[in-house]
Amino acid sequence: MDTIFALASAQGKAGVAVVRISGPQAHVVSARLTNRETTSRGMQVCSLRDIEGKHLDDAVVLNFFAPASFTGEDVVEFHLHGSIAVVTAVLRTLGQLPDLRLAEPGEFTRRAMENGKLDLSQVEGLADLIEAETESQRRQAQEVLSGRLGEIAENWRASLIRAASLIEAVIDFADEDIPTDVTPEVSSLIDRVISDLRAETAGVQIAERIRSGYEVAIVGAPNVGKSTLLNTLAGRDAAITSEFAGTTRDIIEVRMDLAGLAVTFLDTAGLRETTDEVEKIGISLARSRAENADLRVFLAEGPAELHVPFQKDDILVRPKADLRQVKSGSVSGLTGEGVSDLISRISKVLQHRSARAGVATRERHRIAMLRAESALEKAQALLSDRSEQYEMVAEELRTAIRFLEALVGRVDVENLLDEIFASFCLGK
Repeated sequence: MDTIFALASAQGKAGVAVVRISGPQAHVVSARLTNRETTSRGMQVCSLRDIEGKHLDDAVVLNFFAPASFTGEDVVEFHLHGSIAVVTAVLRTLGQLPDLRLAEPGEFTRRAMENGKLDLSQVEGLADLIEAETESQRRQAQEVLSGRLGEIAENWRASLIRAASLIEAVIDFADEDIPTDVTPEVSSLIDRVISDLRAETAGVQIAERIRSGYEVAIVGAPNVGKSTLLNTLAGRDAAITSEFAGTTRDIIEVRMDLAGLAVTFLDTAGLRETTDEVEKIGISLARSRAENADLRVFLAEGPAELHVPFQKDDILVRPKADLRQVKSGSVSGLTGEGVSDLISRISKVLQHRSARAGVATRERHRIAMLRAESALEKAQALLSDRSEQYEMVAEELRTAIRFLEALVGRVDVENLLDEIFASFCLGK
């Protein structure tokens, strides 16, 4: 493969910048710039020089030998002074060397996957970790990056391989004396995997919301203080406030870290009957976004004033607490009264939902698991017809395994044969 290089740290000025080189010529390139041969893994401080021998920078040079590196290849890292000029000069020098090219986006991670250092779900976890903004996103990404999803999928795969091997033993060795009826064990294995798949699939949507962020819509009639409340939550003037009804016509969004969760608050247009065509568009958009939000905060005197269906966990608070004798159950964005209690209520609802999140975090995972589950349900139904349908049961099991290959490595026929001979000691 080509030897590639790129800036591995963020663009711009910094105390330290990291330039990574990966591929068969990595240590040759390092020796060229440092004038030192590298024979073992380790760290050293070297003077880097360009192709004309001129000094570029003094750098900490880290050497890794395949397969003990992030990419699984020979890798060298230059830890430079984080000057834009220094980084530019080093990258320019590397670009002038033969058999070396600039890495494509994500190519280091792709090589790590191709060399068996990461599976596909771990690659996704790494991307999520880099993008993580909140504590819950960090924890979730770290769990996926650790290979937890791959471990779970591997356990499912092992169970299905066992079930398939039992079925294949009956089919392929029909003339042999199979000591027991394999149907009960196969049925039990399938039931267990189906149950696990259903549980994990149910948590994908919540896990996705942790990753992408929850949406909380602030809903109510015109001039009840929705925009003022949003500004108070945001700690800045994110939305225009006015004493005139209909000021908010578009959706104003403010993203926040709420108790470790990424939450986007939506300030929607005041819901009312109007003849203003532009305001009508805003109200229609407000209804749609509010109904599709993860949670709604209604500013209203009571249920009779709601213009959007009240759903489970939604919160109803009375507006303008600053003008009330009895403050309980009300909120004021103007004075901040009741805002802390409201934030606490929202946080508890979303944290409770987040507790039900699974390890699988993406729609791709959910679809693969649903398809595997469907194939296993067909296999289970066919088992009731016993040996006459064993060929079809085996095919459905293979189909389920193929769908799980989206999460784990490919399964080949040797896995089945190994299991058959180990379990039944059948071999001639």
